[in-house]
Amino acid sequence: MKKLISAGIAAVLSAALLTGCGGAGNAITVISREDGSGTRGAFTELMGILENEVDNTVATAEISNSTSVVIQSVAGNESAIGYISLGSLSSEVKAVKVDGVEATVDNINNGTYKVSRPFNIATRDDISPLAADFVSFIMSADGQAIIEEKGYIKASDNGAYAPSGLEGTIVVAGSTSVAPVMEKLADKYKEINPSVTIEIQQTGSSAGMTSTIEGACDIGMASRELKDSELSAGISPTVIAMDGIAVIVNNKNDVENLTSEQIKGIYTGTITNWSEVK
Repeated sequence: MKKLISAGIAAVLSAALLTGCGGAGNAITVISREDGSGTRGAFTELMGILENEVDNTVATAEISNSTSVVIQSVAGNESAIGYISLGSLSSEVKAVKVDGVEATVDNINNGTYKVSRPFNIATRDDISPLAADFVSFIMSADGQAIIEEKGYIKASDNGAYAPSGLEGTIVVAGSTSVAPVMEKLADKYKEINPSVTIEIQQTGSSAGMTSTIEGACDIGMASRELKDSELSAGISPTVIAMDGIAVIVNNKNDVENLTSEQIKGIYTGTITNWSEVK
């Protein structure tokens, strides 16, 4: 009987050691974004996953087409890891430190949290007076205050916005990461200019740039730098905010910190189990 009890205790202890890292002992479920996502483009570049213009994200990664789907996927899977806009971080998931540094606005400002990128809007030279006025509002003190309230870093110190009295419709298309703060900006702008309608289409950064180039929308949204091919097609970027990219895990995962090399290893498939990053 004593041997049986000892064996049982040993088994329990062994299992505890394997699972003590909140998913350790289990295969890592890698959650990534779709091709064309600005968040994916920035993340793979910053983490060294993109090399020589080749995205080396592991082929077994589960692909999500929006920030909200990434959050839901990680929240529902104790073994999952993903990445999202810092401004979209919620209590449903946990952001890990990267190289020992917490993902916060202050740490992005002081340069210690390196996983950050710009939020850009793009416009054509023939932008309408109404769309140009909305851009002016975004870059004004009033618009930038909304950006800060949403947890992003402002990009402008312009003065207050003066109502234009214009009317009409503005179509904005692109990044699902930029869209939440753009919706808040649009709501406030319409409150000031009640004769304006703003349509926001969440199509992804690359699709948003294409729509802008083709004239299908007035303003494109990108959660990354614009590509040379996009710039040469005749659109101009404006940085409206800086944002961090939070690396997220399930709330039951005990992992609190990952190095850049560990994140790269997870996303390129050389690290496949949580026990490898204890």
